[in-house]
Amino acid sequence: MNKPTRKWRMFVIHHSHTDIGYTDRQERIEQYHVDFIRQAVNISKDIRSGKREEWKGFKWTCETFWAVERFLKEAGGEEQRDFAEAVRLGDIELSGTYLNMTELADEDLLRSIHVKAAAYGRSIGCPVDSAMTADINGYSWGYAQSLLDAGISHLFSCIHTHHGMFALGRKQTPFWWETPDDRKLLVWNGEHYMFGNELGLCPDGVGSYMIRDEFRTPAIVDNREEIMKTRIERYLCKLEEEGYPYDFVPVMVSGLATDNGSPNGEIARAIQAWNEWYGDGIVLEMSTLSRFFSHLKKQEAEIPVYRGDWPDWWSDGVGSTPMQTQLFRDAQRTLRKVKSLDPGQQIVSIQELADIEQELVMYAEHTWGFHASVHSPWHWNVQMLEARKLAFAANASRLAHRALDKVQRALGGSLLHPGRPFRYRVANTERHALRQLADFEWDGFENERFKDGMEVVDESTGQVVPHQPGVQCATVDVNLMSGERKQYLIRPATTPPKAKTTSNVKLVGADTVYDIEDMYPSGEAKDACVFSQHGAESPYVNIRWNEEGIVSWVIKETGEDLIRKDRKHGAFTPVYEVTPADGPVNPGSMYAVRSAMGRNRKGMNVQRSAGRLTKAKAVSNGPLYGAVELQFETLGMSCYSVFLKLHAASSRVDVSVRFHKDSVWEPENVYISLPFTSGMPQAETLWLDKAGAPVRPWIDQLPGTLLDYYCIQEGLSYVGENRAIMIAAPDTPLMQLGSLEYGKRLLHTQQNEETERHLYVWAMSNYWETNFKATLGGFYEFRYFIEWSKDVGSAEEAIGRCRALSAGAVVWRTQADS
Repeated sequence: MNKPTRKWRMFVIHHSHTDIGYTDRQERIEQYHVDFIRQAVNISKDIRSGKREEWKGFKWTCETFWAVERFLKEAGGEEQRDFAEAVRLGDIELSGTYLNMTELADEDLLRSIHVKAAAYGRSIGCPVDSAMTADINGYSWGYAQSLLDAGISHLFSCIHTHHGMFALGRKQTPFWWETPDDRKLLVWNGEHYMFGNELGLCPDGVGSYMIRDEFRTPAIVDNREEIMKTRIERYLCKLEEEGYPYDFVPVMVSGLATDNGSPNGEIARAIQAWNEWYGDGIVLEMSTLSRFFSHLKKQEAEIPVYRGDWPDWWSDGVGSTPMQTQLFRDAQRTLRKVKSLDPGQQIVSIQELADIEQELVMYAEHTWGFHASVHSPWHWNVQMLEARKLAFAANASRLAHRALDKVQRALGGSLLHPGRPFRYRVANTERHALRQLADFEWDGFENERFKDGMEVVDESTGQVVPHQPGVQCATVDVNLMSGERKQYLIRPATTPPKAKTTSNVKLVGADTVYDIEDMYPSGEAKDACVFSQHGAESPYVNIRWNEEGIVSWVIKETGEDLIRKDRKHGAFTPVYEVTPADGPVNPGSMYAVRSAMGRNRKGMNVQRSAGRLTKAKAVSNGPLYGAVELQFETLGMSCYSVFLKLHAASSRVDVSVRFHKDSVWEPENVYISLPFTSGMPQAETLWLDKAGAPVRPWIDQLPGTLLDYYCIQEGLSYVGENRAIMIAAPDTPLMQLGSLEYGKRLLHTQQNEETERHLYVWAMSNYWETNFKATLGGFYEFRYFIEWSKDVGSAEEAIGRCRALSAGAVVWRTQADS
């Protein structure tokens, strides 16, 4: 066997990977990690007291500050002091990350969690300059900016290529990650987070995951030293063959052959033994992140600079729990509303805000269920952990809305009492202007107040404003600048409503089917829209559909069509995929059919079908808006309807997709087609709202990163030279751009101008073979808000509009004197 030609140094970074719920109950995992810190502190004390000299050189990194926070909450004063001393002595290191996160977390939440480790480090006189993540394969662009804002200058990324892939086309390589504000974070694009175990560095903790060779490697083996020598030498030889520029390399190691593994002093003993035997050629050094990065920055080899987003392959887990994710996103937006309405925390305390953030973080953390979720969905741990994961989103929602209720009450909000006035306040809490149809609601027992009609008064002007009555509500068109608030009063009408009769010129039959356009004006008060079996029309847009779904969306002012001519499917048409298992449906086949999917998220034998529009039905019409329901037949669902609400006074359409998903154990995907364009496809750019910055997919991202899908925040926009279309997506964060076809996947820089790119919402998926929710059955409603404008010319303005559309105005009923 060949030997390495260089004199090598291997930095061994010992840590305990944090998966909250993959291997055990979430609360049990918390107990483990609190105890891991106690174990590490005791190892440090035993070494320094001389009790365990054979463990000299031991170093351990707290992978997540969440574990430290839990420990400090439980520990007594002496334990806290011992821990701080171990950190100051360098035996234990703090990582600047809080948890291993998905891209659900918005910019505010990232900033909140990233300051925690750094603040604690300063409090004990030990600054934190480095962070690590494990098991996740990417981050929103703003993640880097958030770390730098917290004083963290280094990030060690331990990727996991199970249904994912490392960036840059090469792992074990550094780069400077340039942020949206032009600063630079030093990143090491590393190996799997337990690669050191595969190299034999941990006694009784060996494995084979990335390395598949002649050795049989259960965790406990009799020939660990042989495995260790052979694999380390082979690995270093391979680095030399591949043109690796350094004479050192870092590897991560766990103290047990499992996620959520404890510290292990025996790793230090194994390293000492190696250095006695082979240290003249290959030196192993137990290291901290900070020590490793310090060594890296002294090297002469040039470190490249890359700028852009780093899409996370594992954010697709959020699509396996779509209802819970919807709750999370609503809670995160509600928290932002609370902060905007109460900027100085005069009403809602800092602790109350922190409690909301904690629940949000625990849901957005990357672990999506117990490891047996798919092949044993009836397992009690599967059921418990799923309920607990849901509880994080539900608790965040409960606490956020309680806080919003508290703020509204302090700002004159009215609770139930006799004689309560019909007075309503509307507020825009976003940074951009917002125009929307606001619903002023009341209780059913109050309907009699308005049996003869009503008027809505803008109290700032005293003028009666147009409204459209609904079921226990009146809808008003409101136009609000950033931070603006308005107040309205509803009172009984001063003139009785006109009696209704039949029309002699309206061409709708006794069957109520309206499939012919009128030949003569009716003379009635003009409704917002005109509906037929084939289309809908407002003063701003003419929408047409056929069996394929919505195929035309023409701006009346210019005649431009906002639906792509080369579309694969109509707008909001469902696309359903299922990959059949070989043989009978059972736990083994459900696991096997998924495990071979790789990065396709589907099998070669995938069965794909598109929904077929079967019926169009007008739902309501009036002076402010008209609504129509489009009913589809589609496989995998017992019903699927698209509701369009066309605004009369603005270039906006609100869309609701409602469906009942069948319960299917086989791997599925549900997509919703979004074949939109700004109307100028040759001169437009697609922008996505990512945490920290608007991003151009397939442009503003690191080489070798994911092209197929993206986890966005509040929406996306096609921005052209003279027009932009904004699509807010408050409920469904995953957007698919890569081909739906099974085949070779492309990474950034592998695409070209001819590469097919069609936009879909990736609404849900259960394809993963371990910890996704096994079935997606249930009732769902997902919302989308479409707005177009010739006055929006920048990505910042367009994405800001998306955020305002997604958040919507805050409406609450107030007291008479508020």
